[in-house]
Amino acid sequence: MAARAAATTDDPATRAGTVERTEAGYVGVRADAEWAREIRRLAEERDAVLLAHNYQLPEIQDVADHTGDSLALSRIAAESRASTIVFCGVHFMAETAKILSPDKTVLIPDERAGCSLADSITAEQLRDWKATFTDAGGTAPTVVSYVNTTAEVKAETDICCTSSNAVDVVRSIPADQDVLFCPDQFLGAHVKRETGRENLHIWAGECHVHAGINGPELADRAAANPEADLFIHPECGCATSALYLAGDGTLPQERVKILSTGGMLDAARESAAQQTGPHSVLVATEVGMLHQLRSAAPEIDFRAVNDRASCRYMKMITPAALLRCLREGADEVEVPAEIAERGRGAVERMVAIGRPGGGE
Repeated sequence: MAARAAATTDDPATRAGTVERTEAGYVGVRADAEWAREIRRLAEERDAVLLAHNYQLPEIQDVADHTGDSLALSRIAAESRASTIVFCGVHFMAETAKILSPDKTVLIPDERAGCSLADSITAEQLRDWKATFTDAGGTAPTVVSYVNTTAEVKAETDICCTSSNAVDVVRSIPADQDVLFCPDQFLGAHVKRETGRENLHIWAGECHVHAGINGPELADRAAANPEADLFIHPECGCATSALYLAGDGTLPQERVKILSTGGMLDAARESAAQQTGPHSVLVATEVGMLHQLRSAAPEIDFRAVNDRASCRYMKMITPAALLRCLREGADEVEVPAEIAERGRGAVERMVAIGRPGGGE
């Protein structure tokens, strides 16, 4: 019996743990040093590049080859020589990687990891929305879609955008052209404020996590931390409140920064370089971002505006899920060629505008 136990421990099929499937995700594996070694061994064996979104669990971020926002990661994957992309994020992100790397195998550790924002508009709904303009005899509008959308929605889109270049993308469109902006209403409101564009029509979608970071909560945290800077993601329901606090003098305007995830990292490094004493930053986005910020600028005290702002879909990419993915080659993400080609055009037109790497 003892000999059999020893043999089982050395068996690659059970090394690092036994994976169990639950409704909340795959479990049964502890992210220890043995797990990390096995993940790296399997990645090399499968000729895979491991990508982790900024909102992933810290242990997933730490074992990955690259961590960042979804678009920047997809572009890194397209340039990689690896034949397989393992995207630790939510499903639309893996789809985007497949769109930009059609000849590579793209895996997501748990295909059930969806996105409330991407799910807030379908391709059929977008076609119907466009038809309300053309059916009335008007000129076909220009559709601008956030990269946080499904492949099918991207295929119905004229040009994609990220949170860092959404304003530039909309400004690139002729001023007399109607623009349909989807799916995030808070990012759309930010773009409308910045451009002053009255013919910008905004879809009423939202990320349930960012929408839940509200204005009163932000005001309370800011009042309790009067010296802190604010890093606010434009998807947040509190973005307007943050600008109001700056506008009425409650907070100095220079302390309120509306930033993409990539922009937050840039601002953190810049702030760390300029500070000579203790410094704190209140962060309004998904809490997984704190790991990257603290790694980038450990001398700054980063605190969540809402420490419950955790995306259950992002957290479905567990150590067990990643281990299963690499062991079994699961779950593969496919995008039909015609959908991928049309969606690729929308992404490439965005890249041509410039500054797309700041992602969501």
